[in-house]
Amino acid sequence: MAAYEILIADDHPLFRSALQQALSIGLGSEVRLAEAASIAELEARLNEKSDWDLVLLDLNMPGAHGFSGLVLLRGQYPQIPVVMISAQEEAAVVSRSREFGASGFIPKSSSLEQIQQAVRAVLDGDLWWPNPSAQMTAVSAAAKAASAGLASLTPQQFRVLTMVCDGLLNKQIAWELAVSEATIKAHVTAIFRKLGVRTRTQAAMLLQQLENVAPQ
Repeated sequence: MAAYEILIADDHPLFRSALQQALSIGLGSEVRLAEAASIAELEARLNEKSDWDLVLLDLNMPGAHGFSGLVLLRGQYPQIPVVMISAQEEAAVVSRSREFGASGFIPKSSSLEQIQQAVRAVLDGDLWWPNPSAQMTAVSAAAKAASAGLASLTPQQFRVLTMVCDGLLNKQIAWELAVSEATIKAHVTAIFRKLGVRTRTQAAMLLQQLENVAPQ
């Protein structure tokens, strides 16, 4: 039997090491692990290989705006199960993870045994949610619309959008990405069309829908 291939995306080295330990002990020779410390590194890993058996994704990753990393993954790589990992364990955070397409949620306070159980469950095709009997909160219509629009973006368009929302000008984005300003203008036009917005401010407000935890 081929080993499961799991990608750990978390910007905290100590927690990545803890996950490596938990999965290596729990799955042994059945697993091969790789790491990414940012959304950019995650995209690079996915460009190299798109048939991972599982991605463990930290909610607060450099290059992501709240749940935008999850939305991007589900939009571009719907075949890869994604389990969210976070120190934020509120019901609203778990609800949003589920609504935006995650296959599970692992609180960072979980024991090694709980992490192993969660990962095994998802690898077996099941879902894993903490406290399944807890009341789940609804995701707002605006957040769902934002999710649908963002899921349609390519990774490069998503990267451009985050830079736009960070206040960078087209020429600054072009320099950062080593492309022409005309290319960035074309990306921005396509992004606005897909998101149904007309201005940078509107685009930033839409992206913020994935940062707010509580329903609006």
